[in-house]
Amino acid sequence: MTTRSITRRRLPALVAALALAGSVLAGCGGATTESTTASVTGAAGQHLNLTSKQDRIVPAKDEAAAALLPQAIRDRGTIRVVHGSAAGNAPFYFPATDDERVFIGDESDIAHLIAGALGLKLEESNTSWEGMFLGIDSGQFDLGVSNITVTEARKQKYDFATYRKDDLAVEVQDSSTFVFTSGDSFSGKTVAVGSGTNQERILQRYDADLRAAGKPGISIKNYQDNTGVYAALASGQIDAYFGPNPVSAFHVAQTKGTPSATKIVGRVSGAGSTLQGLIGATTRKDSGIIRAVQAALASTIRSGDYAKVLQRWGLEAEAVPASEINPPGLPITDK
Repeated sequence: MTTRSITRRRLPALVAALALAGSVLAGCGGATTESTTASVTGAAGQHLNLTSKQDRIVPAKDEAAAALLPQAIRDRGTIRVVHGSAAGNAPFYFPATDDERVFIGDESDIAHLIAGALGLKLEESNTSWEGMFLGIDSGQFDLGVSNITVTEARKQKYDFATYRKDDLAVEVQDSSTFVFTSGDSFSGKTVAVGSGTNQERILQRYDADLRAAGKPGISIKNYQDNTGVYAALASGQIDAYFGPNPVSAFHVAQTKGTPSATKIVGRVSGAGSTLQGLIGATTRKDSGIIRAVQAALASTIRSGDYAKVLQRWGLEAEAVPASEINPPGLPITDK
């Protein structure tokens, strides 16, 4: 998953976001009122806290997991986690509504789980999607936690410890009559997708299959950020947005009851038609820490802390029963 993110100046004011054609987190960075920006209501009806006062869930140290760490990291006492969300990408990693200097999100909470279970101090950094991988490659960062899909191509360079399912959503205007059952449903439609993402690759495959079958293909549109996507959706310039389920679910919760309201009409696996996609914490291949990270995640799954984090963000449906190291991922040639 490689969704591009929104610019920082648009993020602080959720009120403005709801007013400007369904922008994900738009605004001018001015003062906001807690009654309108402190939370949104998730798909399960719970309130998602968007302020800087997060009350993080930090698990107890798991000695067995910590013992798997390389000695150099144990001596350092920190784990350097990078997020590739740039200015912010809700609900993964984005500025709090009351303090744009503080970044929050479910991927940050997962990073706190891993660090806590390993008994390490968490050092979080945020960069562009491309910069995240460059930083992992160079050893600047130990671990990437940024909604990264396990793929066979990436496994050639990186190790993964899984912690969430990778599901993609088809998001449309709330008034739309569009019905999604398979890739064929996109025939003749105009669909927005993130450039360079796994979902773009899947959408391109849908398009190729439709054209090979003599059916109308898909008009695929790319936008600089989600603000453009949702403005286009609200104005009818596109029929649907095909992107990460958590992003769409968060946006649906934000816009509920407004003129810009949207809905999800279908979901598919982020690894294609034959495999359930998985999201993994990502390290440089053979760096020596992936077993410790997997053990830390396994510990938090057993303790229930992992389930609490997903519940905080309304992502319970994407929970995995166990963390796996380098499971099968999106094929290099996928149909």
